[in-house]
Amino acid sequence: MPLLIVAIGIVALLLLIMGLKLNTFVSLIIVSFGVALALGMPLDDIVKTIEQGLGGTLGHIALIFGLGAMLGKLIADSGGAQRIAMTLVNKFGEKNIQWAVVIASFIIGVALFFEVGLVLLIPIVFAISRELKISILYLGIPMTAALSVTHGFLPPHPGPTAIAGELGANIGEVLLYGIIVAIPTVLLAGPLFTKLAKKIVPQSFEKMGSIASLGEQKTFKLEETPAFGISVFTAMLPVIIMSISTVITLIQETMGLADNSLLAAVRLIGNASTSMVISLLVAIYTMGIARKIPIKQVMDSCSTAITQIGMMLLIIGGGGAFKQVLINGGVGDYVAELFKGTAMSPILLAWVIAAILRISLGSATVAALSTTGLVLPMLGQSDVNLALVVLATGAGSVIASHVNDAGFWMFKEYFGLSMKETFATWTLLETIIAVAGLGFTLLLSLFV
Repeated sequence: MPLLIVAIGIVALLLLIMGLKLNTFVSLIIVSFGVALALGMPLDDIVKTIEQGLGGTLGHIALIFGLGAMLGKLIADSGGAQRIAMTLVNKFGEKNIQWAVVIASFIIGVALFFEVGLVLLIPIVFAISRELKISILYLGIPMTAALSVTHGFLPPHPGPTAIAGELGANIGEVLLYGIIVAIPTVLLAGPLFTKLAKKIVPQSFEKMGSIASLGEQKTFKLEETPAFGISVFTAMLPVIIMSISTVITLIQETMGLADNSLLAAVRLIGNASTSMVISLLVAIYTMGIARKIPIKQVMDSCSTAITQIGMMLLIIGGGGAFKQVLINGGVGDYVAELFKGTAMSPILLAWVIAAILRISLGSATVAALSTTGLVLPMLGQSDVNLALVVLATGAGSVIASHVNDAGFWMFKEYFGLSMKETFATWTLLETIIAVAGLGFTLLLSLFV
């Protein structure tokens, strides 16, 4: 019965968002109330539960997500992202142009959220395509593969950051293991899949595409942008800080070293929130003050970044509210009881649930957060590594993007594809990322 109520709730969510065109956040709150009532929760507890879910989720993610958005905006507005892309393109040359695009997109994708990275990189990719007279899709698939993988697996992106917070996983571990899983996944879904796509829909590689909808893009002369080294360092600094801290902590646990104030300081600096504060301060200097950009202009970029993610934060909060209703309403315990004694790995179960919700709902972040509400109660019965459950949930939440996902339509319009061609390229690409991500996560679970 609880699962039937959840299924009806998901259908209602689809009808509200796609049928009635209601805002996603408003729809999530309405459905959270409806599901809570249907599950028979005490009336006095319903509002408390929704507030608890919304506040708990945003309390963990808002700082990291907000600072991450500011960091990415500073790198974009200073021309740092353009410098990274163009330098790698020039270094790799025409013969290895795909690899240049993959590496540039991966580095930029760590710092910039998917939509921002896409809008920033597409004009660069179009320019390279025209100059070298090669297919726009030949470069577009590796670019979107790298951006999508970093979005699905790596903090400070909203999905993995929120899932880690809900499951109580160490964000540094999520980042470290995420990079290990992300690299082979990008290679499979990027350059290798491009060859397959060319055989499946060869005509799509002849399309010209259009970025007219992006409007006038801010472009820089290369000499006006920050140096390549400092641009990469600034973009990757949160990864560097969190990775070093995580490695030191893992060494401490493995060798059984006694805790001391130095190790406590390392953990403080390596905490996701602290590392993002440090990285933002460094970016304000390297991308702004050091380049004689007025501090007011630098702060304007930060303000714009927060304005752009306001609704996304509310949607994440709404997803957290729905998740809390599933937990407090007993659905999570019901699922745990259902799978009690089963041989199915929690990693695989999290992936399956996230995949079903993603195909139904369209939003990767909402699918991921709803999944945590269903799998969290059963994790207490298992000694599974929580960071790997986060990665599996992230992988499942990107599967089979189709007509109910904004990414599907963005890809279709920018690359000038038909519906069939978009399914054969973008939808298949996202599915490869999801399946490969699960495969490499399960492989990693044998060693950690």
